[in-house]
Amino acid sequence: MPGCCIQSQALRLKEGIMIRKLKPADRNYLEKMLMKVIQFDASEVSVAMELIDMALYRPEQEDYIIYVYEENGTVSGYYCTGRRALTDGVFDLYWIVVSPDAQGKGLGSLLIKHAEDIVIENKGRWLLAETSSKESYTATRNFYIKSAYTIVAKIDNFYKVNDGLIIFGKYFQQK
Repeated sequence: MPGCCIQSQALRLKEGIMIRKLKPADRNYLEKMLMKVIQFDASEVSVAMELIDMALYRPEQEDYIIYVYEENGTVSGYYCTGRRALTDGVFDLYWIVVSPDAQGKGLGSLLIKHAEDIVIENKGRWLLAETSSKESYTATRNFYIKSAYTIVAKIDNFYKVNDGLIIFGKYFQQK
């Protein structure tokens, strides 16, 4: 909803490790990281960078909120979330990415938990994540299932023939 501000503090996990808001100095790290992810083609990297640039260079916008995982000065992952327009408590998880050389260490789980905490702090009811049905996205779909997300919608041949859209969601009870 317009005028709603998504706020959360940086999360210091231990000395030298934190999840914090995106800074301009992170941009090049994130672009290089995105280009290393074999599932992403050039158009996907371009869209991800567009959202990163919106978050960095249009501080008045509230659609794209980005947090990064930083360990000893190195950014190894990030997520982008935001409130879905025209809803009173639905958030989208636009991107969640862990650098290929840092995968398998639980960073994705830390990032998605942080995103969920932001949704809850901002009175959100749903966090939705869209992904592809392509075989190359099997690990991504398994990640959402492992994180207690369910498939709430599926559209075959969405992105292109034989590449459907799968929407995962997690519902949060209001207290």
